[in-house]
Amino acid sequence: MLQRKLLKSNCHRIWLAMLCGVMFLNLVTTENAHAQSAPSKEAASAAAAVQPAVAGRAEQYPPSPSFFRGNRPTNLDFGGAGDSGFYLNLWRFIPIVGVFFGWVWIGKWVNQDSLSLKVNSEYWNSAVLLGGLGGLFVILAMSHFGLGFFLMLALQGGPLGLYIRERNSCVPESARLLTKKHITSVTLRLLARLGVTIGGKKMKQQLLGPDIEFIGKTSTGRRDTSRTSQVENSRGFLAAKELVYDALIKRATDIHLEPKEDELQVRMRIDGVMLAVEPFDRALGDNVINIFKILGAMDITEKRKSLDGSFRAITDGREIDFRVATQGTRDGEKMTLRILDQSQSVSTLDDLGFRKQLEDQIKDIIHQPHGLMLVCGPTGAGKSTTLYACLNSIDSYQQNIITIEDPVEYKMDNVTQIEINTKAGQTFANSLRSVLRQDPDIVMIGEIRDGETANIACQAANTGHMVFSTVHANDSITALYRMIDLGVDVSMLSSSLSAILAQRLARRLCPDCKEAYTPKPEFLKKANLPAEKIDKLYHPPKDGENASCPTCAGMGYRGRIGVYELLVISDRMRDLIREKAALSALKAEARKAGMLYMQEEGLRLVVKGITSIDELLRVVK
Repeated sequence: MLQRKLLKSNCHRIWLAMLCGVMFLNLVTTENAHAQSAPSKEAASAAAAVQPAVAGRAEQYPPSPSFFRGNRPTNLDFGGAGDSGFYLNLWRFIPIVGVFFGWVWIGKWVNQDSLSLKVNSEYWNSAVLLGGLGGLFVILAMSHFGLGFFLMLALQGGPLGLYIRERNSCVPESARLLTKKHITSVTLRLLARLGVTIGGKKMKQQLLGPDIEFIGKTSTGRRDTSRTSQVENSRGFLAAKELVYDALIKRATDIHLEPKEDELQVRMRIDGVMLAVEPFDRALGDNVINIFKILGAMDITEKRKSLDGSFRAITDGREIDFRVATQGTRDGEKMTLRILDQSQSVSTLDDLGFRKQLEDQIKDIIHQPHGLMLVCGPTGAGKSTTLYACLNSIDSYQQNIITIEDPVEYKMDNVTQIEINTKAGQTFANSLRSVLRQDPDIVMIGEIRDGETANIACQAANTGHMVFSTVHANDSITALYRMIDLGVDVSMLSSSLSAILAQRLARRLCPDCKEAYTPKPEFLKKANLPAEKIDKLYHPPKDGENASCPTCAGMGYRGRIGVYELLVISDRMRDLIREKAALSALKAEARKAGMLYMQEEGLRLVVKGITSIDELLRVVK
């Protein structure tokens, strides 16, 4: 941080020193020129005395050439000395000043861009600074202007070109600079701003900002393209597009717009961790919030009550859904956008990272003719993704699969997907009653929130349907008691329940920059790991050591993997549930059946070098 401040302050000092030097040089040379061009009284009288003597000989010789200093002479008489012109050559000085200010702007952009992408900011700031200083020294030291100007451009543009080459390797193709597509887009965008539209109005709107198109929704959830035309001329429309596009590039799952006293703080959740990005000023931030509210069919005049809505965006040929929620706070209105990217959905169980034995157990459960499988965990733990992977493992052409969701997160072929609308009175319980009359084989319930839904789900599992659902609980045993707390009869729960899967998401270590280390024997003993078989573990590089890694952009982690705990309901377990046995008895029976806790599953990932022990402790307590 100190180095970046010094770099910024040095740019301003160099700029001021250069301007002061030019002004001083101009002042000195102008005074010298006047001193040389204005003869003294003694010199004038001496010249008048000798003029008659040389008048006769002057006609025998050609007139002496006049010497002047500067761009052009003023009041020049070929018979006399003439006046000196302006010392600096403006046609050469102006381009140098222009290149200097361009170098200052480039340094600012490289600093901001490298910080946002975490691409070795200190190194590239230093390279741009030294290249610019070298260019200024060359142009001032060389006598040949053309060659000096060319070398100045090369010294200042070389580091910029190398930086762009490295940052292009860290971003998607659509965000790369100085490519053929980028140059064409910038050219057309400049023409569009000048009023020269190529490709019609739609092309003009696409060029004014990132390549992303917003599609609004009505209050009933239907597609409404007219809402885009309502906001596309607003002041914050371009900022809203850039915010969403930047979040998609960084693989964010949530965008948080949090009001402060004089700004709107922006944070993104990337791989489960909140990271701050550049904030908006308060006026622009309020405009951005209003744009998202209009797209989501929300009341922009309501600032205190909590509102929710949704809209859609299209970029790079894929559709992204956004769930919008607002809440009034002391400093203003806070907004959260949940990003649901269809292209990031998991297709099969093989992609979830189960160990072989655990994956075989889950496949046996989901192919049962009837039963209830629950997936539990906190918000953002990937519960819905796991359920979608389970459904994709079932032949949807031979089975009638119906889902009830709030909202529909991922589209599935040949699957009937129902979206909850509480404003219209369509709840999970009402929809589930209707679905059971439509001859389903598989039913997926987005979440069990109340006792009515829990009882209907258990009844459906007991009447020949396979039911998948989620519930908020910390682990598998706690989820069992959560169902009992919702009012489900223990006899019905014990007969309907097939398995409970608890899960968390841990960040994967970057394969290109992770570092090995030798663990302490005390830690291995405490974790029940064999010290003779484990000689090294892995952790992310220390701060600043991996800033240039193009794979993870300096984060040390890229992507996430699941940490699971599967509780299979055996006959003995059903008897314990009916008897309302103690928690310790249920855990003991589960351990006898071979269940591994999430900590034990996580240690397996740590030993394999997939994640770090610090990350495991962060997500699993």
